[in-house]
Amino acid sequence: MPAARVPGRTWTVRLTGHPDHTVSVTCSTTACRMPPRSKDATSMRRFAADHARAHGRLAGARPNAACSCGSAECALHEPRVHCSGPALLVLVHNPAVGQVWTLAEVCQPCARSIPHITVLATGRPAASAPAAPAGEQPAPRAVVPGGFSSPQAAPEPSPGRRRPHRPHRAHRQGRPGR
Repeated sequence: MPAARVPGRTWTVRLTGHPDHTVSVTCSTTACRMPPRSKDATSMRRFAADHARAHGRLAGARPNAACSCGSAECALHEPRVHCSGPALLVLVHNPAVGQVWTLAEVCQPCARSIPHITVLATGRPAASAPAAPAGEQPAPRAVVPGGFSSPQAAPEPSPGRRRPHRPHRAHRQGRPGR
């Protein structure tokens, strides 16, 4: 029997300008600490983008997540589509506007309809991993570089497979086929 769907998550990171020519960054996750206002808009924009990506690295897409776009009446795109399929974790950011980053768990049909997205993760069920021995405890999570200040705001990332190291092969130039 398939697991029940859980509501899709969304995060919004916003860069806001102020009359005194400073900018501030806000995050929809209240546990996240943001830097104070600054006149350096470039570094604040970089912080906002890094913060949104850090949420994505920590959260991952859940295989049983429902489409957050569908529950918001497809506000991220036109036309409205029928939500179906596995969830994807996407980052939506229009570089022409450059002030809002939205991270959302959405279904594949909705993702195809949303402009300016980057797919960060898919919600496909992972192969079952062997359980850790009872004496071992998971290593504590470190703070993600780039200013992400609240790793406890998102669940543990799922372990991924690492590719084996392959030594770099030198190309043979000028030698006829061997």
